[in-house]
Amino acid sequence: MLKIRSNRGAGKRFKVTGRGRVKHYKAFASHLLTGKKTKRKRNLRKSVLVDRRDLKNVKRLLPYL
Repeated sequence: MLKIRSNRGAGKRFKVTGRGRVKHYKAFASHLLTGKKTKRKRNLRKSVLVDRRDLKNVKRLLPYL
């Protein structure tokens, strides 16, 4: 049986935690930062878990996660 290729873009964006959950970093933190409040920029630095509704699509992109 052939191996399934992982989506390389998704492979750089998602990581697996020690408990097997999938985490990612937030968007909107790369440019146009002068118009954003300090609190908002600070919260954008944190990583968050992938929502359970999106997990199926992430698993399809990364079959060996």
